[in-house]
Amino acid sequence: MSAIEVTGLTVHYGKRVAVDDLSFSVAAGEVVALLGPNGAGKSTALSAIAGGLPPTSGAISINGVDLKREPLTARRTTGFCDQPPTLYEFFTVSEHLAFVAETRGDTDTDAQRQRVGLAASLVGGVKVVLLDETLNGLDPRAAKTAREVVSGAARAGAAVLMSTHLLGVAERLCSRIAIMDRGKLKVDLSGAELDQLLAGGAGAVEALYLEQVAEAELT
Repeated sequence: MSAIEVTGLTVHYGKRVAVDDLSFSVAAGEVVALLGPNGAGKSTALSAIAGGLPPTSGAISINGVDLKREPLTARRTTGFCDQPPTLYEFFTVSEHLAFVAETRGDTDTDAQRQRVGLAASLVGGVKVVLLDETLNGLDPRAAKTAREVVSGAARAGAAVLMSTHLLGVAERLCSRIAIMDRGKLKVDLSGAELDQLLAGGAGAVEALYLEQVAEAELT
């Protein structure tokens, strides 16, 4: 059973199709980088998977739980850090993390060492972690720590789906690379296919990315 199962996900904003018939799954322990230009539909897809945005059509399940039928159960094991992070401004850092952890049935807040948004997406024993450009803008030390935390969450069995413009992070951190463009999934590489791409050396991921999205970026 996949930790994340997305089938035919479509999201409309008025007449604009933000996500167009998107289907994919993410397994427990997998770290997937979701790449694509601004407006490709990455944030919209993550928001829908997190339960914060109702799809126009399609189905989403989290650890076998249908998000539409049992939203509270599905969301209880899902951590989402959007961009910018949605935080409870009247809480201190400790109070914020304690509150989020408590709603997930856990009072362990050791994750306070991380940025609050990232930490809040991890506390409470979540099984699915959704990160929307969360590692962008961090200084080198904080970025290294954040990568270690994300890797640790995956080793503990969480499925991680993260959008990023940092191609180097995708290369080093992720076991799978997917590219979206104009709401559609254009590329999905893992295993031997990803290894073969990375064997091309520095710039291989960038070359693939530009090949897939160049036209969209110029129009």
